[in-house]
Amino acid sequence: MRRFFRSLLSSALLALILLLAQPAKAAMDYAKQVLIGHDFAGVDLHGATFNLTNLREADFHGADLRGASLYGAKLQDANLAGADLSDATLDSAVLEGTDLRNAVLENAFAFNTRFKDVLIDGADFTNVPFRGDVLKTLCASASGTNPVTGRVTKDTLECS
Repeated sequence: MRRFFRSLLSSALLALILLLAQPAKAAMDYAKQVLIGHDFAGVDLHGATFNLTNLREADFHGADLRGASLYGAKLQDANLAGADLSDATLDSAVLEGTDLRNAVLENAFAFNTRFKDVLIDGADFTNVPFRGDVLKTLCASASGTNPVTGRVTKDTLECS
């Protein structure tokens, strides 16, 4: 009986050591970098940090950016078409000429985000808070239906 418990204890310790030895899956941190034109197309960047990063002309087409932080990121002329930005932080980011067609931004935080000449056909902005002036600008160019969520862009912006 004693031998059985020693064997059991040894097996449990070995299992615990192997479990602890597994590397933790940590989100990538790209904060404060210059990644102009970088190719992130289709990449899983769930929870990644891009705070204050220069991402001008970067390609995030179809990328998984759920829960990512892009606080203060420079996203001029970046391609975010078809990207999933659900629950992402875009506060104080600069989006000029940015392609957001068919992107999902559900529950993203973008209150102080600068949107200028962005392409938003088919984008889903459900539960995204906007300043009044930004909302007016986005509603003026809103069209299409998101192919993933099936929601109409104008409806997700609550355009009147």
